[in-house]
Parts: sequence; structure tokens; C-alpha cells
Amino acid sequence: MSITEHSLVIRSTTKNLDRVRNFVGRHATAASLSPSDVENVKMAVDEACANVIEHAYANESDHVIEITILTFEDRLVVRLRDKGRKFDQETYQEPDLASFVRQKKSGGFGVHLMRKLMDEVEYRHLDGQNETLLIKYRDAS
Repeated sequence: MSITEHSLVIRSTTKNLDRVRNFVGRHATAASLSPSDVENVKMAVDEACANVIEHAYANESDHVIEITILTFEDRLVVRLRDKGRKFDQETYQEPDLASFVRQKKSGGFGVHLMRKLMDEVEYRHLDGQNETLLIKYRDAS
């Protein structure tokens, strides 16, 4: 199988998340991922885009997010690019789920959720641009 690439560019508003989920679902299904893996990828990408909208762009809708799906022989890679505020991996701490439940908090689980749903999650900051890679292997155990 050769590498295939499909891209979608959206404005940074949650109104576009349905378009993103449909785009991801269509291409993840075409890449022969299992139905459960398709749903996991859709949920992880939705969460990643929501994080960009809320945190990188502070809910300002006049910015763009570029979503690219790369299909390889053994994996599907979803690449998100934005020019918002950088995600600081050094200060990120996994949420204490029990504490969140006791305090009835909502939110704050996005990165944790993405890491649970995907096989790999990578963050980079290159030339003033943020890049998130969400990777799902076809034969992941």
C-alpha cells in the first residue's frame, strides 16, 4: 500500500467539530481500521481540536487548524497543525481521576483521553507552529 494523504482546514470554532469527525471517520474507515478504532480516532481528534480551539486559540474563531490524515501500510497518522499558544509538555501532569470525581470537576482530561485512545501521541513546536500527531497502528495490541 502506498502512503495516502487527505487534508481538511477549518476555522477554530467548535461548530466545525462535526465536519472533523466526519472527515476522520470516513478516512479511518477507508484505511481499514476496526469500527472501534475508527471511533477512538474520531474521539481523540475531536478532543485534540477542542484543545487547540480552547487553549491554543483562546476560543477565538478567526484562526485555522489544519488536519491531515496520513495512511501508511501499518498505521494511520492524524496530524494537526495550528499557530496558537504552545502546549507545555514539561508542566503537564496527568489528572488525578479520583480527585476530579470527588470534586465533581469536568474537563481537564483531554490529553489523558487522547493518550488512552491512541497508540502514540506526539507534540512538536516547529517554526512558530504547533503540531500534534495522533497515531493508531492497525495491529496494535
